[in-house]
Amino acid sequence: MNLLRQIPLPGWTGIIEILVLAALFYYIILFFRGTRGAAVLSGFAVLLFALLALTHFFHLDALNWIIQRFSVYLAVAFLVIFQPEIRRALAELGKQHVFASTRTERSLVDHVVKAAFLLSERKIGALIALEREIGTRAIQETGTRIDSSVSPELLASIFYPHTPLHDGGVIIRDDRILAAGCVFPLSSRHVLSKSLGMRHRAAVGMTEETDAIVVIVSEETGAVSLSYKGRLSRGLSEERLRRFLSAVLIKSKQAKSRLSRVKEQLDLTPEGVAKTEEKKVEELEDHV
Repeated sequence: MNLLRQIPLPGWTGIIEILVLAALFYYIILFFRGTRGAAVLSGFAVLLFALLALTHFFHLDALNWIIQRFSVYLAVAFLVIFQPEIRRALAELGKQHVFASTRTERSLVDHVVKAAFLLSERKIGALIALEREIGTRAIQETGTRIDSSVSPELLASIFYPHTPLHDGGVIIRDDRILAAGCVFPLSSRHVLSKSLGMRHRAAVGMTEETDAIVVIVSEETGAVSLSYKGRLSRGLSEERLRRFLSAVLIKSKQAKSRLSRVKEQLDLTPEGVAKTEEKKVEELEDHV
């Protein structure tokens, strides 16, 4: 108890500094999560912490002096290593997220729908996953990284037969194609129809493990299907697919504020989780 009393309590300025630093570290972690820069940042932090701990506990004054003198160069190295991520972060700060987000989602829906039915007319198989809240970095690493803007022509080119990346899935986040030729996890559910091919089972498996939306184009029939939350809707028309994607990607964002979404995610009781999942299913069924 005496030891606790000797610890000085922070004043108002100290509390503000703690909150600012906590928010800064939180958004840095949130920004790097799911990217390749996350592994580099983790290794960089572990190495620096290990060196500081080593010099402190073993009283390695010379090494400690060298690390302190090289702190400026470490900052420059940090800027060089994470230059793409820093540029992207600064670009994001300059965007008007309130209106730009809706425009981006609507443009994405148009591009995916157009690509799906362009491939459907030619009976070219396709597997397109739209990433949402849950990251898919491990699945992206099974394919080839692209990091390109979404366009119907590019998607059609990727899935064109005999191209190197046509046999696999494409993962899209926001308005960027992250990777192509990815191997999606197959669903092991026995209730699925035996007539379903590997593409449809991979789509269902992907949506069982993540909250992604997966659009499937059958190579045999050219039919367009969609999988979400482990459920499969087959034989969709262009209008129905557009309505479904808009319901999930656009209207749900407009209807919910970020604060209400956080409150629902923090309600981890069985009743809260069941209520959230039930509401999502009801919304999707109404729109579809």
